[in-house]
Amino acid sequence: MKARRTPWWCYVLAAALGVLAGIGLAKYGEISGLPLVGAPWIVPVVLAILGFVVLYMALQIHKYTTTDPEKRAQLKPLDPQKAFATLVSCKALGVAGAALAGWYGGQLIMSLPHGEATFYSQAILECAIAAIVCIADMIIGIVGEWLCQIPPIDGPESPKMKTATQRNRYAAAATKSVTQTKA
Repeated sequence: MKARRTPWWCYVLAAALGVLAGIGLAKYGEISGLPLVGAPWIVPVVLAILGFVVLYMALQIHKYTTTDPEKRAQLKPLDPQKAFATLVSCKALGVAGAALAGWYGGQLIMSLPHGEATFYSQAILECAIAAIVCIADMIIGIVGEWLCQIPPIDGPESPKMKTATQRNRYAAAATKSVTQTKA
């Protein structure tokens, strides 16, 4: 199985959908009179802790995969399920971070015109901090996904082996044509 990197447009799309949803929620809050904007202070704290945990896990995977094979034998074996779960966590953190950054950014955009009110000034501060933490989580997810890459091995899919196989095919074809011309 070959895991692919998350395309850049997924992050842009998630952020754009988040902005639209955040703006929609803030507009609905203005119309209905319900205070729906803002983020409790626990949200950025939990998101920051989650980002650090995922980054730590990705660094562990990276350390194991980039260690020299002789030294790697001395390390505790890497559980493939843990490596896969780490990769999936990085992908999820990146996309969710983009979507939530858009969400809080949309609320922030809609709250700025009402900044003189105490409630909205508090909501602006909460949304700004939450959006910054979410952007950091998105970056951690992208970097963590890169850290989880396994370096190529000299198997049939490695660039070296593909080149060598192609070269051997050309050499075999050239040898056949030379022997056929002599006969």
